[in-house]
Amino acid sequence: MSADTDKVFASGQLEQVTRFPDIADQHVFITGGGSGIGAYLSAGFALQGAKVSFVSTRPEPASALCADIEAHTGVRPNFYRCDIRDLDRLGAVIGQAIETSGPVRVLINNAARDTRHTLDSLTPEQFDDAINTNLRPQFFAMQAVAPGMEQAGGGAIINVGSNSANLALAGYPAYVTTKSAIVGMTRSLARELGPKNIRVNALVPGWIMTERQQRLWVTEEALQECLEHQNLKFAIQGEDVVESALFLASKASRAISGQSLIVDGGRV
Repeated sequence: MSADTDKVFASGQLEQVTRFPDIADQHVFITGGGSGIGAYLSAGFALQGAKVSFVSTRPEPASALCADIEAHTGVRPNFYRCDIRDLDRLGAVIGQAIETSGPVRVLINNAARDTRHTLDSLTPEQFDDAINTNLRPQFFAMQAVAPGMEQAGGGAIINVGSNSANLALAGYPAYVTTKSAIVGMTRSLARELGPKNIRVNALVPGWIMTERQQRLWVTEEALQECLEHQNLKFAIQGEDVVESALFLASKASRAISGQSLIVDGGRV
């Protein structure tokens, strides 16, 4: 397997997540669903019986994930290769997914890139790339699915933020900027789409122990420092994010919109 291939079923905990029967047979579209948090989301919703479509730029880990999900659920997700910075391609893929699996009832804007940089090292082109990866596609994905959600009677949109914005973390200011904007965009569109019975919420993870994070940045010292600032003294796993995403997607949160659900162990 290539780097950043998340073995989402390895712990056995994903099969134990809370069941939400109303999610079964719903079409769930996930950006960045082939690796990291997105891989856990793709697998978690598939275990609920949802029709999962996801996009990723890297076919090898995405195909391995699809095979793993099929082995555990009997159903293979629909994977579409797509760089979400290409809005024409993103719109075409969403249209294809809708044609294949019906209107999107749950959209999870998950894809992002937390490239490290400093104020003096970032070029205008790199800043634009951060916007074009972490913010602009999220808006236009919502634009693409909202009409179908309205016609189907409603839906749920989950925009994945980051607690780096709440904690004012240094080391990637453009990323923190985009993740702060995710919350504002979520609140604005929750107001606009509410009359159409479309709920829009932000899901704000802390430091999640994905394969990429562990390969690049998790050290014993860094993890211990993180845990010292968390109220809950355990490392947050992909399954923890799945639990919260399922809640926001289900009718259990039917009266919740325009909110941010922070999943970071109470880190301060």
